[in-house]
Order: sequence, then structure tokens, then C-alpha cells
Amino acid sequence: MKNRLGFIAFLGLAAVVLGAFGAHGLKEKLDPEAIKSFETGVRYMMYHIIVLLFVNTYSGITDKNKKIISYLFLTGILLFSGSIFAITAGGVSAKSIWFITPIGGLLFILGWLKLAMAFLKK
Repeated sequence: MKNRLGFIAFLGLAAVVLGAFGAHGLKEKLDPEAIKSFETGVRYMMYHIIVLLFVNTYSGITDKNKKIISYLFLTGILLFSGSIFAITAGGVSAKSIWFITPIGGLLFILGWLKLAMAFLKK
């Protein structure tokens, strides 16, 4: 559990650094639409990191559900936000990885569904 929380906190740090990088380091290099997309990736990353901190410290959710929700959200962050970062700032063609972003979004949805089910079973 401690390692998981430490990793999640590190991701929070990364989200702040990426947000600052997007706001200051990319504004001269990217068009406004790409900056907006980059900010969406950072925002969704931070939202899910905050929820992960809650989920992993809340005693009303079983350890099994905590792990499942964590894997869904962490993989969602990697695929959803990561693909947006790769496309907007990494120079990766959207045509080559277009399918990755929606898979990440689906994992977010599944994570929220699993969280809702965990609360409803309580």
C-alpha cells in the first residue's frame, strides 16, 4: 500500500510538472488547439490521481477493489493522457495511435463503474 501511495504521489508531481511545461514551455511551440489538448491530458491525469489517493486510503473499499480500480485508472492515465502528450508534444502522428486515447477513456469509465459498484455493495 505504501508503495502504491508513493507512486500515486509521484504521478501527482509529474502532473504538476507537465502542467507547468504545457503552460510555459509549449506555448511558443504549439498552436492553441494543441495546448488545449495537452491541458486536457494533464487535467484528466490529475483528476484520476486525486481519486486514486482517495480510493487507496479509504477503508470502505476492499483491497481487491482498490487494486482493480488502481490498475484501471493508472492504465487509463498511461493510455489516455500519455497518447495526448505523445500526439501534441511528442510529435507522434495522431493517425498512428488514434485508437489508444479512446481505450484509455474506456478504462477510466470502467474504473468509475467499478468504484460505483464498490460503493453500492457497501
